[in-house]
Amino acid sequence: MGWFTDKNYPIKLFVAFMAIWLFSFIGIKYPFDFFLEHIFTVLFVGLLILTYKKFRLSNVSYTFLFAYMILHVIGAHYTYSLVPYDKWSEALFGINITDYFGWSRNMYDRLVHLSFGLLMAYPAREIFLRITHVKGFWGYYLPLDVMASFSCLYEIIEMCIALAMGGEVAKNYNGEQGDSWDAIKDMAMAVSGGFIAMITLFFINLKLKKDFWKDWGRGFKVKRKAPLGEVELKRMLKK
Repeated sequence: MGWFTDKNYPIKLFVAFMAIWLFSFIGIKYPFDFFLEHIFTVLFVGLLILTYKKFRLSNVSYTFLFAYMILHVIGAHYTYSLVPYDKWSEALFGINITDYFGWSRNMYDRLVHLSFGLLMAYPAREIFLRITHVKGFWGYYLPLDVMASFSCLYEIIEMCIALAMGGEVAKNYNGEQGDSWDAIKDMAMAVSGGFIAMITLFFINLKLKKDFWKDWGRGFKVKRKAPLGEVELKRMLKK
């Protein structure tokens, strides 16, 4: 488990990711959809690079981020609704996974939305704990809240892009596959993934952290007794 303490581990992950990402440029069938999907990739990876020296995350967080981004790269290469996991499952296990579970659609996008909550909630929690110093309950609730709000925001952006593009591009990018409840189900998957991550971490900390319940109690301790709203507005106006 040397990667836990390997200072160069995030750089190794970055090199591996860039190699996989560049390799994914080969043989793409829908170039414009591929471009749209990777606007997020460029912005997110750029943010991680810019913040690396001043706010280095843990190796655990970078591992989760790497795993999620690889899933995204696969989805962008094929387009999410056409990822051929059936062929992969047949080649590896001799089973068509869609037929086996009786699915009527390609479920890869559902997997990635679930993985968004499952893999991104912990890095979000690390940011909350290290920057805002949240305690107890809030360290589990706020990352879950972020997963829900970001998932909602993404679905709104996706809808706007689909409406603006129209045609085949919108169909491939939006990936509804004829399901009018697709956006709601995607958000539900992200929230479910975040909940699984946070409830798992809750029980890990409950088992290993000696002052767990004291920390939980500190999360509900009032830091400022004076109310905000009109009281704070009055104070600011006096200044």
